[in-house]
Parts: sequence; structure tokens; C-alpha cells
Amino acid sequence: FVPAELDEFLTDKGHNAYLGIRYHAHGPGWLELAMPWHDRLAADAQGCTFASGPVMALMDNCAGSAIYLKRGGYLPQVTLDLRIDYLRPMQRTELLVCRCECFELTPTIAFTRGIAYESSPGDPACHV
Repeated sequence: FVPAELDEFLTDKGHNAYLGIRYHAHGPGWLELAMPWHDRLAADAQGCTFASGPVMALMDNCAGSAIYLKRGGYLPQVTLDLRIDYLRPMQRTELLVCRCECFELTPTIAFTRGIAYESSPGDPACHV
């Protein structure tokens, strides 16, 4: 599994391509995906923040990719439970970044955690 090659999968597949989700960065035990701002992804008519659906898709994809990173390759998997806890209103920015890690991997289940942020991982807008 080579995280930097994720864009080959993300850029031409379904909702990932529509939302513009792309590989952003990775390090030991963590991976980041990012989604650019677009008016069609706005939560309201004023276009001040991302709608929750695109945020959920970004965070689900990032958490799944973090499992691939920990596992060292692709295997079919499903999301069993995904909850986003918003810490503050999101700001309209050029890019929303999600950073996730897989902190426990068993033969039958994986556990992940992550954040979404606009400019700094030290100031997350939400947790997953």
C-alpha cells in the first residue's frame, strides 16, 4: 500500500471524484485526505461552511485508508459505526483536511480515530 498513490483510486471513482477528495499527506501511523471547497458542498445558502454529508464521506474515506496503511495493503472492509463530534463551526476555507489513524487492528475489526481541520491539526473542527 502506497498512500501517495491513493489519488489514482480517488480521482475517478464515484463520490470521491465528485467531492474532490484527494491524498494530502501521511506519516508513521497516520494519513491525511483533503477536500477542496466548492459551493455545491455548502451547508446553507450563504455558503459559510461544508455540509455534513461531504464531511462524513471525507472522514470515512480517511479512516478506511488509515486501516489500509496499518494493515499494509487493501482488503475489503465495511464501516460499522461512524460518528462525528463537531467541536466548533467549520470555517469556509480553500481546503478541509482530515487526519486519521488506526490505533487497533484485530483479525476481525479495526478501530480508528481522526480529526478534520482547516489550517492546523492543533485546532480541529471535529473528531471522528
